[in-house]
Amino acid sequence: MPSVKIPKKSTFVDMTPFVDVAFLILTFFIMATKFKPPEPVEVTTPKSVSTTDIPESNALMITIDKEGKVYFTVLSQKDMSVYDDVINSINSSRNLGLTPAEKANYRKTYLVGVSFGQLKQLLDMPPDQQKTLKQPGIPVDTTGGDLTYWLQAAKAAFAGQSLKYFIKGDNNSKYPVFKNVIAALKANDEYKYFLITAPEEAPPGTELYKQRHKAG
Repeated sequence: MPSVKIPKKSTFVDMTPFVDVAFLILTFFIMATKFKPPEPVEVTTPKSVSTTDIPESNALMITIDKEGKVYFTVLSQKDMSVYDDVINSINSSRNLGLTPAEKANYRKTYLVGVSFGQLKQLLDMPPDQQKTLKQPGIPVDTTGGDLTYWLQAAKAAFAGQSLKYFIKGDNNSKYPVFKNVIAALKANDEYKYFLITAPEEAPPGTELYKQRHKAG
């Protein structure tokens, strides 16, 4: 009896649906990813072991570069109106005469490192030009200087909310500048703050080391 030959069929697979799915996944990650903002000031922080992450909202950051220049940043992605409250308070208390456009531009100003006399000029610049501007730093002295008023305005803007204070100091910055920054915090009755450092591996055998390597 002759054997029956089974006809061969093509093994062609249409890859079009797979390509569509790949592009959908890629689009999702592009739209959902939050990119870290550029660092306007280069700061080399000391290293330490820390378990606290920098929050994206309800926080203030004071930056000190290697030359001892001081900068001020408000971190708030949830309620953008706090930027308006801060700049309106500064404009009113220091009688700066800022225009509505200049005050609105403060929302896009990641970092302030100028005196009140130069603030109007800074806020008159587009954000992309601000990134390339070498700011001279906020004047600080033994009483806190201009930084005291920035902290006062921000504290009032976040009234009734939990607010964290972060100090990001360069490893080569001098202690007198740090002391003046602390004076500005004390002038606003704030005595608790966090120091930002470069992350370092926890010592082997510690609970933090075990926690970080538990998955591995």
